[in-house]
Amino acid sequence: MKWTNLAWDTITPLYQNILDMSFIRELQEGTLPLDKFQFYMLQDAKYLEHFGRVLAFLGSKCQDNAQALDFFDFGKDALIVEKALHESYFRDFGLTVQQHIPIEPVCHHYIHFLKSTAAFDSLEVAMAAVLPCFWIYKEVGDHIYSKQIVTGNPYKKWIDTYSGDEFGESVRKATDYVDLMAEQTTEKVREQMLDAFVTASRLEFQFWDAAYDVTKW
Repeated sequence: MKWTNLAWDTITPLYQNILDMSFIRELQEGTLPLDKFQFYMLQDAKYLEHFGRVLAFLGSKCQDNAQALDFFDFGKDALIVEKALHESYFRDFGLTVQQHIPIEPVCHHYIHFLKSTAAFDSLEVAMAAVLPCFWIYKEVGDHIYSKQIVTGNPYKKWIDTYSGDEFGESVRKATDYVDLMAEQTTEKVREQMLDAFVTASRLEFQFWDAAYDVTKW
């Protein structure tokens, strides 16, 4: 069994909880209150700004040049999406560009979990920690896209972003790299990778949950 198959099996109950949560269900239905989505967008913009830098940092640690280039591209893509949030999505959803967006508790915790893992753990563990943001978003995007039951969903642009083929190719590359690294390391490191993957997956759930509750300091 590939390491990523084991990792996904481990978080399957959590993933089902994500699909069942109010934020995702109402996003799919187009009934999510605008203030909750606005809060989510602001926090996602700050998250992507830091996530992109973490990915670029991991690329700088890769010994394989092709892998390094892919992670540099992943980081660049995250920053491009962050830029699009400001230039397009913010306007579409009634948000003004702010010089300073406060980073609220769950976003703050997620960012610093990834940064500390990238800085102080092995590359294998750090790669496992960033994988849920790719993989869960793709799976959720595909799920919502396949379950569309209304026309004129105000959140369709966001849904299309994460259900697209281009993003799917990035997910495939990321999972393949993590599987390769898992094959080449020790059982102890694979266990550490799984711990990091599960922790990041929990933070994905908490990120959406915090958006629905508009959780602030």
